[in-house]
Amino acid sequence: MNAALTLPAPGIGALDAMSRPAPPLPKSTNLTQAKARAAAKDFEAVFLNTMFQQMYTGIDGDGPFGGSGATAVWRSMLTDQYARSFAKSGGIGLADHVYQSLMAMQETRQ
Repeated sequence: MNAALTLPAPGIGALDAMSRPAPPLPKSTNLTQAKARAAAKDFEAVFLNTMFQQMYTGIDGDGPFGGSGATAVWRSMLTDQYARSFAKSGGIGLADHVYQSLMAMQETRQ
């Protein structure tokens, strides 16, 4: 059986390609900026949700639910909606700082 020996084509070898620096990434696009803005707002909403949950620490609750497990479920949904509403309407400014940090990191990668 004759085994054919194949040689690589002339040009750039694997080691040559690995030693070259990676080509620069394209500048941030509108899609990248929109994703970064959405991620920053989501982060702020999660942060605010954590803060709002602390408002109810130690409160058993009166009213229609009493102190049952349903109160905890209802309050978690309530604080989630509070947080989303706050973040959507401008929040506390945390999203702007997170967005700027994300875009700065994106620029340094390029």
